[in-house]
Formats: sequence, C-alpha cells, structure tokens
Amino acid sequence: MANERDDDQDRCRCGVSRRGFIQTVSVSAGALAAAALGKVEAAAPPEPVRPEDMTAVSLTVNGRRHRLLVEPRWSLLYVIRDRLGLTGSKVGCERGECGACTVLINAVPRYACMTLALEAEGAEVTTIEGLMRGEELGPTQQAFLEKDAFQCGYCTPGQIMAAEGLLGTNPRPTIDQIREGMSGNLCRCGCYAHIFQAVDRAAELKSGGKVTDHA
Repeated sequence: MANERDDDQDRCRCGVSRRGFIQTVSVSAGALAAAALGKVEAAAPPEPVRPEDMTAVSLTVNGRRHRLLVEPRWSLLYVIRDRLGLTGSKVGCERGECGACTVLINAVPRYACMTLALEAEGAEVTTIEGLMRGEELGPTQQAFLEKDAFQCGYCTPGQIMAAEGLLGTNPRPTIDQIREGMSGNLCRCGCYAHIFQAVDRAAELKSGGKVTDHA
C-alpha cells in the first residue's frame, strides 16, 4: 500500500509514476538492443580484395629486391611487417608521432606508417634488421646495448634507425645536435639521457675514435 501511495504521489507531481518510468525505460532499451542486433546480423561481410585492385611493386629492402602485389593504400610499415616478415619495425601510433616505425629510405629516416609502399619503389629501404653484420650487431645497435638505452624496448628499433640516419649526415654530432636529431622519436619510458649517450657512443664506434666535441 505504501508503494502504491508513493507512486500516486509521484504521478501527481510529474505526470508519470516511478514504476511506469522504469518499465518504459526497460522496454525502450530492449527495443534498441534488438534493433542494433538486427543491424549487426544484416551487415554484409567485407568484400575480398580483387586482383585488379592490386598494384605490382618492386621494393629493395636491406639490399634484397622483392616483387609483390600491394593495395595502393597499404603503408610501407604494413608491407615490411605483414608481407615481408620483417617485424623489427614496430607499430606504434600509426599517425607519424612516435617514431617507433622509423626506417631509412635512401639513408633518410622516415616514418614507415606514413609512407605508402608504392612511394618506396625504386628506393633503398633499410630496416633495423639491415643493420646486422651477419649475426653481429651493428655499431649503433651495439652502442644502445652498451649504454642501456632502452627499458621496455618497444621504441628502440625506431630510435636506432633515427640515430643511424643522423650519423649518416653528421658523423660527429654534439649533444645538442643529437637531441635535435632524435626529437622525432618518443620514449615513453623516459630513457632519453641513455639514448643520447648511446648515439654519442655510436658516433665513436663508427669513427673509430673518441668524440670529444660536445659544445
């Protein structure tokens, strides 16, 4: 009886009882869920890629030429990872901000996620795997290991490739030049001090002498 009186009082104040409001909301929610389910069930599956939509491309990656069919919209990152199996380059933000996917295209650091595979045709692409000397680490890779320039390691391939590009144009950079040259690569673990030291060490290893100009 008390609940009925409460409902009567609520109805007098707002024109609908508390019980009626709850029942109306429940019915509406059920109807929306049923409609959404119907839309999901009625959705057509994605169409497979047709051969005529593919484009032939020749990519030279780490000194080896690959001929394959790609969709014009495929990124270089997707192709080198999912089509060529070179998974050293990492998928990060996929919008050109973090630098985890950095590779060298004609010795220039580029974000592979923002580069179409077709754009790299005719160019020399180098990934982190291409810096190895057989089973041995390259100088920049060795420097990152020596200076403990990583924590989780996810951004490390991109950092190394950015450093490789920097040292290709400036073999003996100052610390300020290193900071500027590495500014396009983010490290969420905050290992920047060690990264800068590693680039400095890589310059030393590559030149065969001690880098002393840190002005």
